[in-house]
Amino acid sequence: MRSTFLFSIIMIFLSCGVHRPVKMKETGNLTKNNIMFKSGTSDVNGINMYYEIYGDGKPLVLIHGGGSTIQTNFEKVIPLLAKNRRIIAMELQAHGRTDDRNADLTFEQDADDVAALLKNLNIDKADFFGFSNGGTTTLQIAIRHPEFVDKMILGSALAKRNGVPEWFWGFMEKAALENMPVQLQEGYKKVAKDASGLQVMHDRDAKRMLHFKDIPDDLIKTIKKPALIIIADKDVITHEHALEMHKLIEHSELAIIPGGHGEYIGEITTLKPDFKESDMIVPMIEKFLNKK
Repeated sequence: MRSTFLFSIIMIFLSCGVHRPVKMKETGNLTKNNIMFKSGTSDVNGINMYYEIYGDGKPLVLIHGGGSTIQTNFEKVIPLLAKNRRIIAMELQAHGRTDDRNADLTFEQDADDVAALLKNLNIDKADFFGFSNGGTTTLQIAIRHPEFVDKMILGSALAKRNGVPEWFWGFMEKAALENMPVQLQEGYKKVAKDASGLQVMHDRDAKRMLHFKDIPDDLIKTIKKPALIIIADKDVITHEHALEMHKLIEHSELAIIPGGHGEYIGEITTLKPDFKESDMIVPMIEKFLNKK
């Protein structure tokens, strides 16, 4: 039971080249949970990336964590955020409905893929909300592609190996698919074209974390965009690490929220029978994004 819980925390936590015609395929209006959206796929750096678009207004890009899909991370929070914004969510390499490429996952490549997707969608500037591994990807977007970023929210993001307890790394060495939370396995199988890709996704995520290297301070300090750093008081990310990032990112704010990793956005493995929309941090997000 303990190993399943820890893996739940970990796995959640867990192109610009030659000019050529961009291959994109978009559906018409669809409905999910009583909210209208469009979905599509785009040729991004050699993979076919899946995305969904909700609402109207200024773009807010949602970037999921390791082992996750759009829905397993953001299903509860999207309808609220989409009331006032245009929500763009995608599934990264090997996750959900997006292809794998014959290469290991890296946060740098994920950042480049997100930037390429936005370029294909003709989006020049957006706000970003990255959760867990998606928060680390958002850091890399701000470092590698700052021209796309207006404001960013870093939810339970890791920038350095000492940002998690020591047991984390020992557990990652023993990570196995059978210990992956059932909710995440079912979330993948529900949307993926080939259920056998679940093992690939798991192994690529685990390997990336095992080989994770610190983002140097001098790179983090180059981030000049307003940032809201969020962790939970029972998060796998340590309070000390969140405070360190807050000190390194010049225009940043820090919030520590009651609960566990992902509970503040209704992540699927954290849902309880008494879950309420008011438990999520949407008002805090909107207050930050609306600041002049």
